Amino acid sequence: MPELPTDDVYEDVAESAEPTHSRWSSADPSVGEMQLDDRSALRRVAGLSTELTDVTEVEYRQLRLERVVLIGVWTDGTAAQAEGSMSELAALAETAGSEVLDALVQRRDKPDAATYIGSGKANELREVIVANGADTVICDGELTPGQLTALEKVVKVKVIDRTALILDIFAQHATSREGKAQVALAQMEYMLPRLRGWGESMSRQAGGRAGSNGGVGLRGPGETKIETDRRRIRERMAKLRREIKDMKKARDTKRARRVDNRVPSVAIVGYTNAGKSSLLNSLTDAGVLVQDALFATLDPTTRRAQLEDGREYVLTDTVGFVRHLPTQLVEAFRSTLEEVTGADLLLHVVDGADPLPEEQIKAVREVVTDVLRETDTPAPQELLVVNKIDAADALTLTQLRGLLPGALFVSAHTGEGIDVLRARLGEILGRLDIEVSVLLPYDRGDLVARIHSDGKILGSSHEEEGTKVRARVPQALASALHGYAHGG
Repeated sequence: MPELPTDDVYEDVAESAEPTHSRWSSADPSVGEMQLDDRSALRRVAGLSTELTDVTEVEYRQLRLERVVLIGVWTDGTAAQAEGSMSELAALAETAGSEVLDALVQRRDKPDAATYIGSGKANELREVIVANGADTVICDGELTPGQLTALEKVVKVKVIDRTALILDIFAQHATSREGKAQVALAQMEYMLPRLRGWGESMSRQAGGRAGSNGGVGLRGPGETKIETDRRRIRERMAKLRREIKDMKKARDTKRARRVDNRVPSVAIVGYTNAGKSSLLNSLTDAGVLVQDALFATLDPTTRRAQLEDGREYVLTDTVGFVRHLPTQLVEAFRSTLEEVTGADLLLHVVDGADPLPEEQIKAVREVVTDVLRETDTPAPQELLVVNKIDAADALTLTQLRGLLPGALFVSAHTGEGIDVLRARLGEILGRLDIEVSVLLPYDRGDLVARIHSDGKILGSSHEEEGTKVRARVPQALASALHGYAHGG
C-alpha cells in the first residue's frame, strides 16, 4: 500500500504563494487570461494505468480520473430533475478532467445500504465498464465507506462519489493560500473515515490479559499503519484549522475597515457557472478569471466600483454553490462565505440558459440561509439577476419573467441590461443613506471631501461660520457628522 503524503506535502498545500493579484490592486485585464493559461497548462495523460490495485488510499483517487461511467439513484422528483442532476455530474467530471463514457440511472425508493445501487445494477454496471473500457465510476451522491468498498469489489475499478469529485475540482482551482488550506482541510475530513488497509496493516495490538482479546496468536504487532495515518491526519487538520483561523482574522480586519469607512458592500452570489465573474468584470473591469466550467472561482475577489452619480461601492465575487454541496466544504469555506453576511446587498445571479433555474435558486438560498443562521446575521436584501439571456430562448425568458417578478435580465457577455442593473444598484444602495444638514467649519475640509466621495450633495453654500451642506450620506458618515448638525 502506498505511503501517505508526508507532512511536507501538506505544508505545500497550506503555505503556497498568495494569489496573483491583491484584493485592492488596480484592475488588470490580463490576470484572468494568465490564470486561464495556467489552468490549461496541465493536462491529464490518457492511457495511464489506474487499476484499483494501484490506488489504495483515498487521497490518490481524485488525482487519476480519466475514463468514467456515471451512476445515479433517482429517489424523488421528476425525470427532468434526475436527468439534470446527471448532466450536472457529467459537467463536474469534465471540469475535473475526465472523459464521460456512459451514464446509468436507477429508480429506487432509497439507495441500497450495501452497494448504493443494489447487486443487480452493480453487475450491470460492471458489464458497461468492461464494454467501454472505463477505469472509474462516479456516483451522484455521497457514499458511506462501506458502500464504497462493496461497490468496488463488484465493479473492480475505483469508485468515487460526488463529494470526492467536487473536492478534486476545488483542489485544482484554488489559488490563494487560504483557499488551498480550506480545500486541504475539507479533503482530510472526507478522507479520515475512508482510510483502508489490507493484511497485517489492519491488525491491532491485543493489550492487557491475553484471554481478554483472543489469546496467543491473535495479538497485533502494535500501532498499525492505518492508525498512524489517522493520527497524522488529525494533527495536520488541527494545524490547518489554526492557520485558517489566523487568516480569518486578517479578512475580518479588512472587512471591519470597509465597514468603518461605510462603503456600501455588494456580494455576488449564485450557482456555479452562472456568470458571476463575468458580471463582476462587466461592472468593474476587474479582469478576473472567466471560464465556462464549474467552480472556476474559489477565491473571493473584491473590487471598487462607482455608481452613476459617482459614489463608490465594493463588489465581491464569491465561490459558486451547487446542489448537495459537501458539508466539509461548507465548513472549510466558512470564512469565505462570511463575505455574504457582511454585505448590504446580495446580487443573486441566475443562469437564464439553465434548464432548471428554479432549482439553482433554491440551492443557493439554502446555503446562504445556513451561513446566516450559523453567524446569527440578518439576511441582506436580495436582487435577482438573470444572466446569459443571449444564450436562452425566448420562451424560457418569458417563463422566467413570470416566475421571477422584479428580477433583472442581463447578459454579461454582450452588455445587454448592464446599464439598467447599474441604475438599480444606485437606487437600492441609495436607500441605505441618511439625509443630513450640517454646518462644517472651514478647517474640516476632510469631512466635506468625504461627503463628496461617499455621499450625494443635495445643496451647499458658504456661510460665515463654515460650509453648509445638505446631503445623503452612509450611516457611518452620518454618525461622524452628527456633532455638526444644522437645522436650517
